[in-house]
Amino acid sequence: MAGFTMVELITVFVLMGILGGIGYARFADTTSFSNRSYADQAKGIIRYAQKLAITQGRAVFVRSEPGGFAVCFASGCPNAAALAAASGGSNSGSSATRAYCILGGAYVSNWMCEARPNTSVTVTSNTVRPEFGAGGFFFFDSLGRPYNSADTVGSSSFTRMILTFTSGTSTNAVTIEAETGYVH
Repeated sequence: MAGFTMVELITVFVLMGILGGIGYARFADTTSFSNRSYADQAKGIIRYAQKLAITQGRAVFVRSEPGGFAVCFASGCPNAAALAAASGGSNSGSSATRAYCILGGAYVSNWMCEARPNTSVTVTSNTVRPEFGAGGFFFFDSLGRPYNSADTVGSSSFTRMILTFTSGTSTNAVTIEAETGYVH
């Protein structure tokens, strides 16, 4: 007579329970997914700014703060005129983004702008620098080279910037190379 013994059956149930517990723990903690998603969004925003600078042959600025990232055509994204031409992008429309991507008191849905998804995700830079922090920004020239906020085109003092996105035990990095502006 063919079949399973009681020991085999109990062993299968125990293994299924262990695998189910591991799977649940992995998917119940969504902070690692939020962290990776936000790092990918920030990388996409920075790459978009560089490509926009190259295709339009002009400086394109990236507002880079621990609370979010945005693209515009004037340093620090000061007004609607600076944003109007850069509004070819989009954002997630999350509640955090709706609160961060505001210009003139109104949320702009077609702005390439994204806010930190929640307070469990933190973003830090490899060094203390004015390009990353409250009101921080950097820009790309028409050749896609990065510049610090205080630089002028043709005279860059930009050094490699490594942004680290951390949430719990999950860590992701976005690097912007100094000479080429390569974002990875």
